[in-house]
Amino acid sequence: MIARVVAMESFSLRDCFADAAYGDHFFISCVGVVHVKRSTGHILFLLLFVATPAFAGPPFDTDDPEPVEFLHWEFYLSSIQHFQRSGNNATLPHVEINYGAFPNVQLHVLAPMGYVRANGHTSYGIGDIELGVKYRFVEETESTPQVGTFPLVEIPTGDRSQGLGNGQAQIYLPLWIQKSWGDFTTYGGGGYWYNPGPDQKNWIFAGWEAQYTFSKVLTLGGEIIYHTADSQTSGSEAAFNVGGYVNLNENDHILFSIGRSMRGDGAINGYVGFQLTI
Repeated sequence: MIARVVAMESFSLRDCFADAAYGDHFFISCVGVVHVKRSTGHILFLLLFVATPAFAGPPFDTDDPEPVEFLHWEFYLSSIQHFQRSGNNATLPHVEINYGAFPNVQLHVLAPMGYVRANGHTSYGIGDIELGVKYRFVEETESTPQVGTFPLVEIPTGDRSQGLGNGQAQIYLPLWIQKSWGDFTTYGGGGYWYNPGPDQKNWIFAGWEAQYTFSKVLTLGGEIIYHTADSQTSGSEAAFNVGGYVNLNENDHILFSIGRSMRGDGAINGYVGFQLTI
């Protein structure tokens, strides 16, 4: 799922979306936020790795209810980048592993290496590790969509003083639905983030994605995402991403997306990754 960074001096990367207020900038991404804020002679970085948006259904923020097939694996080696005039942040890289432990049940772990650069300061190191379980409780039929949930827990393993961790655990409780008609698939939903910590707020994320499979090799799609304020100094945000999948063969896949915020200076977000399915 996605990388979030929150806090610094005179600069804020706030969720891949851009906004400006009292000299701060906000940037919200497919995976993360950096909020850089003035303090008395110090720069404080707060990096939160979430699913979301942040790391959701790669290469998009919006997730789906479909788990990995029983006894099968998904491995990702990916990078998510966020570019803004005030600074940049990325996962360089992050590793994601999904396993079909039971029918309709997927186990999930994501470990990111975070990179943050702003105001001449650079931080790099392990971020907060994400754990989750996806459970599909309604299977798709010709007339009804599939429905599932994908609770996530962000474990505070990153160094908060270096901007590589939140310092406290976060919990996400979403609901996702999906329906396909031939080569066209659409899915979406949202959920509630429990986001403790000084100046932080619990918040809601929602997104919807649509995609079309043009051939056995290429699938292209796009999404619109929205979330409410997740701190005392931020506001609600919206963004879009477009991207897709290139199937090199039955097991090897290239994933990519690019998008921007719909507010402020239009921060640019990108995702590129390799997926192995077995």
